[in-house]
Amino acid sequence: MTSREESSFRSRYGHLFRAFRHRNYRLFYAGQGISLIGTWMQQVATGWLVYRMTDSPFLLGMVGFLGNAPSLLLAPVAGVLADRWSRHRLMFAIQGLAMVQALALAVLVLTGRITVPWILVLSIVLGVVNAFDLPVRQAFVLDMIDDRDDLSNAIALNSSMVNGSRLIGPSLAGILIGIVGEGICFLANGLSYIAVIAALAAMRIRPRQAEAQESSMVQHLKEGIRYAWEFKPIRDILMLLSVVSLMAMPYIVLMPIFARDVLKSGPHTLGFLMASVGVGALVGAAIMASRRSVRGLMRFIPLAAALFGAGLAAFSLSRSLPLSLVLMAVSGAGMMLHMNSCNTVLQTIADEDKRGRIMSFYTVAFRGMLPFGSLMAGSFAAWVGAPYTLMIGGLCCVLGALLFARRLPKIRAAVRPIYVQQGIIAPPAVSQEQTRFVPPDQG
Repeated sequence: MTSREESSFRSRYGHLFRAFRHRNYRLFYAGQGISLIGTWMQQVATGWLVYRMTDSPFLLGMVGFLGNAPSLLLAPVAGVLADRWSRHRLMFAIQGLAMVQALALAVLVLTGRITVPWILVLSIVLGVVNAFDLPVRQAFVLDMIDDRDDLSNAIALNSSMVNGSRLIGPSLAGILIGIVGEGICFLANGLSYIAVIAALAAMRIRPRQAEAQESSMVQHLKEGIRYAWEFKPIRDILMLLSVVSLMAMPYIVLMPIFARDVLKSGPHTLGFLMASVGVGALVGAAIMASRRSVRGLMRFIPLAAALFGAGLAAFSLSRSLPLSLVLMAVSGAGMMLHMNSCNTVLQTIADEDKRGRIMSFYTVAFRGMLPFGSLMAGSFAAWVGAPYTLMIGGLCCVLGALLFARRLPKIRAAVRPIYVQQGIIAPPAVSQEQTRFVPPDQG
C-alpha cells in the first residue's frame, strides 16, 4: 500500500476506531474483552449445569430471573453511588466481587459440593453484582475519554466487544464442557477478571469535581427521578426502551421452541439462530461506530425499535431455516442499534452530575424489565403458542416506535439547546440567552 493509499484508508476508516485514541479506553477494551469471553462461558455452563442436574426448564428460567431481577431494585442505588463516589473505585469493587462469585462456583463444582440451592444463591449474588455493574460501567465510559464526540464510537465499540465475545465464549464453553466439565468454565471466568482489574489499575483517571454531599442518598435518588421524568427526551427514551425490553427482548427464552417445534430441528439450529443474532448485532455496532457524531442519532431510536420489532414479527411467521436466520440477523441489528442509540443520546444529554442516575434508569428499563418479560413470554407461549407470542411482542415494539416518532419533533427541539451548548451543532442566529439550556429541575 502506497503512502497516499494508506493516508486515504486512515481518513476513510480511522474514525471507526477513534475511541482508541484514548489510553484509558484502550486498556478498558482489552481487559473487558477478555473478561466478557469468560462471562459468556459461565452463562452457558450455568444453564448446562442446571439442566444436567435437574432436567427442569422451570429452574432454568428461575436462574435467569434471579440473575436479572435485582437490577430493578438496586440499579437506581448504583446510579446514586456512581454520581457521589469515584466510578473508578466502584469498578474495582464490582469486578472483584464478580471474580469471587465465579471462583466460588468453580470451587463448589470442582469439589463435587455443588447443589441447586447453591446455584440459586450464587445467581442472586451475581444478579446483585450485575445491578451495580451496568450503570457504573456505562457512566464510567465518559470518564475514560477526553472528547465527548468520541462517546458514540466508544459505546459502539463496547457493543462490538460484547457481541464478539458472544461468538467466542459459548463456543469455548461447549468444547470445555464436553472435555473437562462445567467447573473449568467457571474457573476460567474467575481468572478472566484479572485482565480487567489489571486494566483498571493501569488507568490514569482525572478526578471528577466532587459534588456537595449535604443531601442524603434518598434525596439524590428523588432528584434523579424528578429530573428524568420532567425532562421529556429522557423520559420518552426510557419508556420506549422499557417497552422493547419487556415485549421483544424475551425472544431468547422462546428460541428453543422455535428451533425444535417450529423449525423441526435440534440444538444445532438453536445455535445457528443465536449466532445470527450476534452477527446482526455486530453489523449494528459497526454502523454505530462509523458515525462521526451524535447528531441525527435521535432518529435512529424509533427506526431501530421498529426494525427490531418487525424482524421478530416476520420471524414468527417463517418456517424456513435460511429465512429465519436472515430475519434473526435483522432483529439483532435492530436491537443493537436501538440500545446503542438510547445509550449514547442519554449519556450526551444528561447533566454530568446526574449521569450515573440516568444510566441506572437505563439499566432498570433494559435489564430490570427482562425477567418479567421472560415470565410473561413463557405464560403467553403456553396459552397461544410461541409464534403468536413473538408476533405480539414485535408489533408492540413497532407501535411504541410509531408513538415515539410522533413526538420526535418536540423531543429534538428540547435537545437542540444542549447540542448547541456542547458544540455538537451550530447555534442559531439568536442571542446567547435564548440558546442557554436550563435543566428542568431549575427552570
